[in-house]
Parts: sequence; structure tokens; C-alpha cells
Amino acid sequence: MKRHFSILTRSVVILFVLMWSIGSYASDTYSPGLVEIAPADSITVLEEFNVIAIKQSDELRDDAVASTVIGRMELEELNAVAVKSISDVVPNFYVPDYGSRITSTMYVRGIGARMDQPAVGLNVDNVPYLNKNTYDFDLADIASVEMLRGPQSTLYGRNTIGGLINITTLSPTRFQGWRIMAQGAMGNDWKASLGWYHKFDSSKATAIIGSFSYLGGFFRNKFNGKLLDKELSGGLRWKFDWRLSPDIILRNAASASLLRQGGYPYEYVETGEINYNDTCFYRRFIFNDGLTLNWRSDRFTLSSITSVQYLDDNMTLDQDFLPLPFFTLTQSQREIAITEDIVIKGKVGEKYCWMAGAFGFYKSMDMSAPVTFKDTGIAHLIEEHRNQANPDYPIEWYSREFPLNSDFRIPTGGCAVYHESSWAVGDWKFSAGLRLDWETASLSYHSKCDTGYHIMRLEEDGSLTPYRNVDINIDDRGDLSRSYFNWLPKLSILYQLPMAGENNVYINVSKGYKAGGFNTQMFSDVLQQRLMGIMGIGAKYDVDDIVGYRPEYSWNYEIGSHLSFPSAHLELDLSAFYIDCHDQQLTMFPSGTTTGRIMTNAGRTRSAGMEIAARWNPVASLDLECSYGYTNAKFLRFYNGIEDFAGNYLPYAPQNTLYVRAGYTFTFRSDVLKSLSLDCDMRGAGKIYWNEANTLSQPFYVLPGAFVTLNADKWSLQIWGKNLSDTRYDTFYFMSMGNEFLQRGRPIQIGATIRVVL
Repeated sequence: MKRHFSILTRSVVILFVLMWSIGSYASDTYSPGLVEIAPADSITVLEEFNVIAIKQSDELRDDAVASTVIGRMELEELNAVAVKSISDVVPNFYVPDYGSRITSTMYVRGIGARMDQPAVGLNVDNVPYLNKNTYDFDLADIASVEMLRGPQSTLYGRNTIGGLINITTLSPTRFQGWRIMAQGAMGNDWKASLGWYHKFDSSKATAIIGSFSYLGGFFRNKFNGKLLDKELSGGLRWKFDWRLSPDIILRNAASASLLRQGGYPYEYVETGEINYNDTCFYRRFIFNDGLTLNWRSDRFTLSSITSVQYLDDNMTLDQDFLPLPFFTLTQSQREIAITEDIVIKGKVGEKYCWMAGAFGFYKSMDMSAPVTFKDTGIAHLIEEHRNQANPDYPIEWYSREFPLNSDFRIPTGGCAVYHESSWAVGDWKFSAGLRLDWETASLSYHSKCDTGYHIMRLEEDGSLTPYRNVDINIDDRGDLSRSYFNWLPKLSILYQLPMAGENNVYINVSKGYKAGGFNTQMFSDVLQQRLMGIMGIGAKYDVDDIVGYRPEYSWNYEIGSHLSFPSAHLELDLSAFYIDCHDQQLTMFPSGTTTGRIMTNAGRTRSAGMEIAARWNPVASLDLECSYGYTNAKFLRFYNGIEDFAGNYLPYAPQNTLYVRAGYTFTFRSDVLKSLSLDCDMRGAGKIYWNEANTLSQPFYVLPGAFVTLNADKWSLQIWGKNLSDTRYDTFYFMSMGNEFLQRGRPIQIGATIRVVL
């Protein structure tokens, strides 16, 4: 046990040394008559926020939670229109850019998921997004982004085991007029948005926002000379705010978006080339509508959040990623989901605050996932194995292409009740919460294959003569179901330090939960093995065992501090954590020459580390910012049937994230130009291990950037550059059929963004 906690102990010691040093400085400089000056930090500019997250307090730095809040101005400086834009900016938060927008992989403190259930929850204007396929999208006019690290399952339920992202968009009650944005950059990268915000009267306001983006691409396929990672997308969003009475507010936000994308620029490690013959693409349509009703009385506040979500997408892959006709995969799905969350909050006196709620959801997905075997795949993956087993009677397939068809219907539903109470006793605040969560999921599958082969007889002279024909008609149907009941508690203690400004230390303990599910992509392997079994070779899978995987649970132990020093214009956020994770879900590629991937519960893991975020404004025109996260995540128990990985690092999650930014603003007394801002930043991530054996890795890398912004009353122009050092780094690695592939990160990119407000 001492070995498991050694890294956490060192982190806690460092944390307390920092807190003691800073506290000593604050005690020496504090005087009762000191005037408190708020630092120029987006996390304190609450007037920019139109609607705070309903389940959060007005100021997250007063809570026992590790959080980062990025306001509108800083988001514009970062050119952030998607969640991946804040990767590395938030300590221990990493979003690799690879594949296509269906991947949406996020890692927080060593916790993450490459497929199926996400490890981080996403809310947009208080509406939860249930499907990870919808996470990666562009969103114009974002007012703020909140990133809460650590399990948020007590209040938010499923799939928030690593944390939660709350995105709030600009409200028409806060701004009226037109907002225009246009951007162009290297890689034939173009973006534009147009928003109209109007207030009809004191009670009603609306907004209509349209957006468009096009990417010409960076990576070229040697096979046909074409750019792979082209992308075309567009979206439309409508918001309507209506104050029915002084105590009742109704808000509706509806959005629709279309995406057409190439993607998947996977490089074959042996040759160092991107070279494959079959087309890869991702297509997606999303529609979301969220209705929020708030009613405020003298004793409590009642909120109802209702949403309808629709997803229609198609991913088609050359799954071998070689210039040979092996096989292709298509995964098309249609999903409709409905959610309802009722939240009631109240306060008794000045000391006791409470919150209670009930949540329910239902979603139904129809999926089709055929794998099409082609000439080389038939020859090497089927005929070759069969003929080695029985060379005297070799086989030849009827045709040089055939599909393994799999169709699914996956209804999932659940309900929960939750409660949280907070008591203030002097400088102490004690909080406790509990969620009771029940979920059920079913899978109806239909797998079929109609094909066949000729059996030949090897004659003594070496010639082949027809022997007989074998028709293969596989038609498998079945139903599987899983149900889970979870209790998700949390407990925290916060102490307000006797110092000027916002200063506290806290500890919290919370349980996280990520839902179980079904490995639909494994059905192609099940069918393949059934087909091989007919020929007398191959293994036999138990569908019930290999298709389902269980939920993932974690206990998170955290100590932290939020510190501010008004006289020094400095803010600090510190935290150290230890996570004990049971049944962690990891993606595995089955051994041999199979075609699918499998999500499996990989025994037990632990993750320990620390986070530091600082913002300092030594003078009004200078803004310095830094965030650093360290994670040490290892397997405590994981044997995959061939090798024991206990003690090895978890793959794909970076051990370090780093973000450093310095900005200086020159102010002018001019009617034409108001200010000139010069900013430079640096993002870093790594070391990232690519496999459970820890034999392959991406070293720590740094991507420098720079921004020059001209600001006027009605417009701004920003010239920016990313990865100015043109650093070569990898964002993804995998193996397929024993072959190694990786994806490179984007090269240097320079662009310009203009914004107009009318």
C-alpha cells in the first residue's frame, strides 16, 4: 500500500510546501484596510456569463472542486470553437486530434476512453450530450467553458468518471446586435459564423447563429495523391429566452449541424507512408433541442431541463489501411434520445444549502456494421488458413468479395435521484451528497452471411479438380440485456483561510461511474470465427461473454486549494489526487488476424498526481498564465491471457500537460484603434505510452504559438500561429493484423481571424 501511495504523498508534500510558503507571504502583507483588487481573469468576469450551470454555485473557486473556467475573451484569443481547443490549457486534460470527429477521445487524470462510453460528460447550456460521437463539433459565440476535474457522478450520473465540461453560449438577453467572424489559415482552413441577437422587449429575446467551416487538409494519400483529412461542416442554432414573470424564465436552444469528413490519415510505420486503397470517410447529422424552465420562489428554486437529441452518422474505413484489398468496415447508426432533469435548490438561513433532483433518460439506437472481405483478405485471412490445415483439398471462394452483415438495435434507459447538502460552520463548509442510479441496456442483434466456396482435390500430378461446393448461410439472431444499480456518494470539507481575497483549502472523496455496454464491432469477428468453424478451423466465441462489458468505477481522493492575493494580482489553484479504479474499460485489439476491436474491463488501476494553475497580472497591461498537470497512472492488476501488465503505465494518457501564456496589451487613445495585444503561448504533452507493454511511446513535446490582435470598437483582427516550431509528433498509435500505424499531429499553421460586432 505504501508503494501505491508514494507518488500521491510526494505530490501532497509539494502542495503543502507551496501553500505554506504562499500563506506566509499573505500573512506578512495582509492588513485590515487593504483594498481588494480583482485580477483580470476570465474566471472572475461573471457578467459575461448568461446562465451559470444550474447545479453549480455562482463561483466555483468557493467549492471543493478542481476546476478551470475560461471566459469569452480568452476563448476568442485561443480561437476556441471546439472542446479540443482547450486541450492542455486545462491541467491534466488532453484531447488528441486523430482519426475523425467520431473519435472524441478525452483523458483526464489518466482516465479516458477511445470508444463507446465517454469518461468525461458534456453539457451545452445545461443539456447533457449522451453520445460521444456528438462531442466534437464547432460552436460559435461561446460565452464560457467550465471544466470540472474528478468524478462528478453524484450530481451528473453516468460517464462523468473523469470530469465534466459545461459550455455556455452567449444569451440574447446579454447582447443585442450582429456578431460576425471569418477566419482563414494554412491547410486551406476556412471558418465563418454570423449571429443575430435581438431583444423584442424586456421579457423576450432571440438569437439565430449560423456557422460554416472547410478544411482542405494536411495529409496526402500516396495511393491516389489526394488529401485525406478534408472536412466540410455547417451548423444553425436558435435560442429563445422568455421571462414569463419576474419569477419564471423559459429558455430554449435548438441546433442542427452537418459534417462531411475524410480523415484517418494513418501512417504505416514500416514504410513511413500513408498509403491505402479504399475510401475512408465520416458523415454526421446532429439535431438537439433543450428546453430549460426556471422558477424562483422565496424558499427555493426549481429547474426543469428537457432535451431531445438525434444522431445520424456513417463511418466507413479501409480497416487494413494498406494498398491492398483486405477488408472495409462501415458503421452507420441512428439514435434518438430523450432526457429529463428536475433540480430543486434551497437555503435555510445562512448556514445550510441543499439540492435535490431526479433524472431520467431513454435512447434507442439502430446500427448497421457490415465488414466486407475483399480479394486479399479472402486469400490471406481465410483461404490460406484453411488450406494450410488441409492442403490435399484446398478451397477457392465463390467470389472475391463478400460481406459479413451485422445489424443491431440498442435501447438504453435509466433513472436516478440525488441529493447534496452543505453546512457552513464558521470558516468551515461541510458537503455531502448521494446519487442512486439505475440503468438498463439491451442488445438485439442479427448477423448474417451468404457466401460459399469450392473444394478442390489435389491430384498426384499437382493439378486441381473440382470436388464439391459448400454453401454458407449464417443467420444468427439473439438478445442480450444488462442492468446496473449504483450508489454514488461524495463528501468534502472546505476551510476558508484567514487571508485577504478568496482563499481556501479542501479535501473531497467521491465515487465515479462509467456505464457498461456492448462490443458491437466484435460481431464481425464472431461471424468470421463461425465461418472458419464451418471449414473446421478457428476458435469459437461465446457471444454473451465477449460482447458485453461491465461498468467502470473509481474512488477519487483529492486535496486542493484556491488562493488569491489581491495586492499581488495573483490567483493560484492547487490540487493533488489519488484515484483507485476498478474494472477500468480499455480498448483491445484481439490477437491474430481478426478485424474488430473489443472493450474489456482491465482489472484494477490507480492514478496519482497533482495540478497547478496560476494567473498573475503584475501590471494592468501584462497577463501571465501557467497550468501544469502530472499524472502517474498504472495497472495494479491486468493479465490479458498472454502477458501480465501489472506495474506498467496506462496507454494513451499523457503523464504531463503544460500550458504557458504571456500577453501584453498596448492601449491607444484613438477613435480608430483602441489596443494592440501581443500574446505567445506554449502547449506541451507527454510522455504517452502507446501499448500496455510500455515498449512504444511519444516523448514529451512542446507546440509554441503566437497571436497579434488589433482591437477597435466594432472589430478586431488577429494574426495567429500554431506549432510555430513545426514540431513532429504523434497523436495516435494502433496495431491491426500485426501491422503498426500512427497518426502525425498537425504541422505549422498560420492564419488570421476577423471579428465584427454591430
